[in-house]
Amino acid sequence: MQPIEFAIYLQFFVGLIAAVNPIGIMPVFVSLTAHMGPEERNKTAYTANIAVTVILTVSLLAGQFLLDMFSISLDSFRVAGGLLLMSIAFSMMSGKLGEDKQNKQEKSESISREQIGVVPLAMPLMAGPGAISSTIVYGARYPGFTSTIGIAVTIALFAFSCWLLFRSAPIIVRFLGQTGINVITRIMGLILGALGVEFIATGLRSLFPGLSG
Repeated sequence: MQPIEFAIYLQFFVGLIAAVNPIGIMPVFVSLTAHMGPEERNKTAYTANIAVTVILTVSLLAGQFLLDMFSISLDSFRVAGGLLLMSIAFSMMSGKLGEDKQNKQEKSESISREQIGVVPLAMPLMAGPGAISSTIVYGARYPGFTSTIGIAVTIALFAFSCWLLFRSAPIIVRFLGQTGINVITRIMGLILGALGVEFIATGLRSLFPGLSG
């Protein structure tokens, strides 16, 4: 694997961490699974991350098709995705955990669902609009077969890492405390905001070549 390809996958992996903020979601996971035993909680974590893998992989494979179907250029989508990432980043930096990904109606409906691993954990809390838009942008920007496989493997590694985190969620939440989680959430928000600016700048330079002159 060439160093430049590894850098792309690493950048995508870090972007997913910033967009999803799995550490910030852990208190939500703990509260939603508080009534479950260890085995059922682990099964829920497994289901959530399998669902995330499927959702993001489908976005990766079908993203370019959707862009072509609606006659949307990659650069236009990159600017829109960057604005979305910045919006989520501002919410994270202001401490509004999850409000941008899950509204009150979705939250109330999720309480009555038996399979919380898929809704709301996988969708919309983890595989939300930020993660999906990032996946589509990277998939459209690097359309080759090898790159697509590499991005798909990166998605699987990301989901596996989240699964490991969720398995130890109760311990980590007690260790970090709400203050520690808030600090990490704000740092992730800053990284996500920077990624959003990069998306917007790249898209605008291509849409308006005069800007780079």
